[in-house]
Amino acid sequence: MKVNVQTPHFVADQKLINFIQKKMDKLEQYHDQIIYADIFLKVQNTSGRDNKIVEILLSIPGNELIVKKQAKTFEEGAYNCASSLERLLVKQKEKNRAIA
Repeated sequence: MKVNVQTPHFVADQKLINFIQKKMDKLEQYHDQIIYADIFLKVQNTSGRDNKIVEILLSIPGNELIVKKQAKTFEEGAYNCASSLERLLVKQKEKNRAIA
């Protein structure tokens, strides 16, 4: 799967990108036909502590899954997004089995 990380207005360190890559690679055990993942990391200008936004667009044949989470750190946001995507992929696979 091709993973594209976009970070407008800042530069992400390699450790964060490797963490996100590992989380995305894990999703392949739930759905084997993932085409690509576009990940957007944004910092919101607020006084609150939960100002990091992680948005993941996952492309699978015939569908695109979008998950957006807000957290204190990008790692926490990426973990939460990956967990949500796991559930969505399992649900999508079950729906495909029911149709077939």
